[in-house]
Amino acid sequence: MKILTIEAFKTRKERTVWLSKHFNHLFKKNKTLDVGCDDAPLRKLIGKQNYTGIDFIGKPDIKINLEAVKKLPFESEEFNTVICIEVLEHLDNLHEISKDLFRISNNNVLISLPNAWRDARVKIQRGKGTIAHYGLPLKKPSDRHKWFFTTHEAIDFLKSIKPSNYELKITLTQPKRNFLIRFLRKLRYSSLPYENKFCQTVWAEYKKVK
Repeated sequence: MKILTIEAFKTRKERTVWLSKHFNHLFKKNKTLDVGCDDAPLRKLIGKQNYTGIDFIGKPDIKINLEAVKKLPFESEEFNTVICIEVLEHLDNLHEISKDLFRISNNNVLISLPNAWRDARVKIQRGKGTIAHYGLPLKKPSDRHKWFFTTHEAIDFLKSIKPSNYELKITLTQPKRNFLIRFLRKLRYSSLPYENKFCQTVWAEYKKVK
């Protein structure tokens, strides 16, 4: 497991551009399913002939409410690559959906989860501010996070869903900060609290063992 320091993503499109470059090997001529695609920015980057996006909002190829199904409506091993990027935390049924991702893949699965605790901790400590995705809006939102967890809870979960015939590689990303600040933080904290406090996203790349 390693930590990558990258630019903070201001939009979903920026995150998708980074994703398409860093995990380019997953998309080359591969039939790809994007679970929870929203506006499907990856479609333009890898080509619509190799891409299928599903969601209940945005611009999916197939409209599906992921919380209303127990099983994804695809054949076993139908896709070369299945990705689910910062989606599972929005689903009450994430345990069922996360395991079904492997059923419909014949080679690669890529899942990312945010470190929800990182974005909330300072506001909780200060006793003020709102916590995105977890607050209590006056009007019911169409979507929100259903789970609140740390980096290492995410890692433990992503390890637990790995089928025995898959290999797993985990990468953590953190936003760029002043080098001295990052150095002092690493001196102060051991790896587990550092990763829970400052890492932003857990990326789990699964590859089927042939």
